[in-house]
Amino acid sequence: MRVHTGDKRYKCSLCYKSFSSSSNLQSHKRHVHSNRRPHHCPFCGKTFKTECELKRHVRIHTGAKPYSCRHCSERFTFHRQLKTHLLKSHNEGTWLTCHICQKKFSHSGSLKIHVRRHQAMKPYVCSDCPKCFCSAGELKQHQPKHSQYKQFGCMLCGKCFRYKSYVKIHFSRCCDDQ
Repeated sequence: MRVHTGDKRYKCSLCYKSFSSSSNLQSHKRHVHSNRRPHHCPFCGKTFKTECELKRHVRIHTGAKPYSCRHCSERFTFHRQLKTHLLKSHNEGTWLTCHICQKKFSHSGSLKIHVRRHQAMKPYVCSDCPKCFCSAGELKQHQPKHSQYKQFGCMLCGKCFRYKSYVKIHFSRCCDDQ
């Protein structure tokens, strides 16, 4: 009955997401907040919590674009990209609007993070320092600061970096030197 009424009384203490049943909350905690990542990418070795996440990721390596626009010839790797394209290019779908500043978003997750910024709500806390973040993605980007591990390597010279953006900048310079 709670599913039909929208009553979501079970809240995750880690990310504040709400659920209509305790079993859905437990499933969420197992999948989202667990550190277990048993699915490995055969191309780059990156690990994932679910088979679905792995399949989505592999498209980056294979170049697969399973989502096509019904109005034009554009194709997309991810459904999210198609949804944004339909809104921007064909005015199909509904923009989500921030009730505070009226900024428009194509995805609910982006709007949710944006509203957290207005409210100064930062539920994602670094385990190594007191910094807090509005999204799990921001926390993930921050975490390499506390590690000496450099996982991103230049294919030309082998120099390694903590951040993907750093190796991209280096790689373009390294190519110019060759």
